[in-house]
Amino acid sequence: MNHPPSSAVPLGSPLYEQIKQAILGALAHGEWKQGEAIPPEKVLAERFGVSIGTLRKAVDELAAENILIRHQGRGTYVAVHTRNSHFFKFFRIVRQDGEKSYPTTELMRFRRTRASALAREKLGLPSGSHVFEFNNVLSLHGEVVMVDEVSLPENLFPGMTERHLRERPSTLYSLYQDMFGVNVIATDERLRTCRASATHAPWLGVPEGEPLLQIRRVAYSYHRQPVEWRVSHVNTEAYEYLGQEYTGGA
Repeated sequence: MNHPPSSAVPLGSPLYEQIKQAILGALAHGEWKQGEAIPPEKVLAERFGVSIGTLRKAVDELAAENILIRHQGRGTYVAVHTRNSHFFKFFRIVRQDGEKSYPTTELMRFRRTRASALAREKLGLPSGSHVFEFNNVLSLHGEVVMVDEVSLPENLFPGMTERHLRERPSTLYSLYQDMFGVNVIATDERLRTCRASATHAPWLGVPEGEPLLQIRRVAYSYHRQPVEWRVSHVNTEAYEYLGQEYTGGA
């Protein structure tokens, strides 16, 4: 029995794009978990009623976006957020000499609360929704560099506790993936300057009113579903924001 392509793309879109969205839909519904192989191309082509070539073009795009991983001779797998590859894809604060480092993180506060109007807007939540809010202070090379304010929709992270955050064995996005089945695959970041508030200044060890870099991020899962709203404040005295790196090619 054929499954119809997703209607998440505009009518008249290329067929491979419709198949890509249909695969994303299956991933979003947990049909294939992180680290699992998806069915062979022939099986998927029959399922969606398309040619192998069309199916392969959809899979190629998902592989280029690091949502799927091809393993020669073994098949195609749903990408897993390993510590190195995933972390530095989204953490872009480096020392001004270019050296990257994993931050040490200290949880400053955690609470469940009604989502603010801004959080509802960024996360696509209805009025009255609840979120989990928490603040982390991040240090690099032994220096406090950054403060994060994070809001998570309660409906996507049911049962989230302070203990989950304090005792997580790996990165925050790995916690989302492993414990709540939320896979962050993309972010939208906006940068601006601001001044250190009375709350952030002591945490960062700077005078109140000190210029800071502010990073406003929405993190997305499949189908551009917003899953996290984060505002970061960075002391750029010895650190800077690294944009997308050049990886070679023509």
